[in-house]
Amino acid sequence: MAETLPAPEDVPHAETMPLLGLGTWENTDPEQCAASVRTALETGYRHVDTARVYGNEAAVGEGIAAADVDREEVFLATKVWIDNLAYEDVIRTTEASLDRLGVDAVELLYVHWPAREYDSRETLAAFDELVDRGLVERVGVSNFEPAQLEQAVDLLDTPAFANQVECHPLLPQRDLREVCAAHDVEVVAYSPLARGAVLDDPVLTDVAETHGVSAAQVSLAWLREKGVTAIPKATGRAHIADNWRSLDLELDAEEVERIDAIDRRDRRVDPGFAPWN
Repeated sequence: MAETLPAPEDVPHAETMPLLGLGTWENTDPEQCAASVRTALETGYRHVDTARVYGNEAAVGEGIAAADVDREEVFLATKVWIDNLAYEDVIRTTEASLDRLGVDAVELLYVHWPAREYDSRETLAAFDELVDRGLVERVGVSNFEPAQLEQAVDLLDTPAFANQVECHPLLPQRDLREVCAAHDVEVVAYSPLARGAVLDDPVLTDVAETHGVSAAQVSLAWLREKGVTAIPKATGRAHIADNWRSLDLELDAEEVERIDAIDRRDRRVDPGFAPWN
């Protein structure tokens, strides 16, 4: 008998954003990317994350269009790259992203990094303009440190909806999560499996063995316990389904405390232009 997977309606939400989504960073083969998006949506995912710089927006759009899921059910997010953050560039490149994705609007648009062409007033004013024009429903920031996040919250006319950062049990981002919570900003975790490092952590593997699940599922369940939306990248059907099954995993308080106490910090995404450098 086929295994029953969690249903889309079983996914917890942060407001209207499903707390588990599909990440597409480095999913650059067009056929594979489109297939993985379609597979994820037909598995039950309703949140897909991409970015202009990933070079796969067209393939993501093809996957969404091919899936037996209405577009209205999909929470779609993309991002504006650091070379395109001047006012007119934000407008122009976002319109181009919508064309590649084959959609009239996206549910969430992020400032990908506060770097290079980022000017808080000019860039964020363009994001507000996109909301006013109906091309973007929500504004997000990505890789923002607390001071930058607070500045963005103050400058935006549209409420800042989310801050997408690297977050997982080996980089829990406690202080940043507290600042986000204080401003009603959701936290979205990219690289929620620490680019594979969680699979070898002894605490996570021990908890996984107790439940008969993967360490990946434990990491994703731990993030959900913290109210963090995870967007793990997966391309194959098996990994897409394994991550989805994390929705069935409930960690008890002792297990969460053990994971909280992991004495290891492992940042996997650390470019020279990052604001913490």
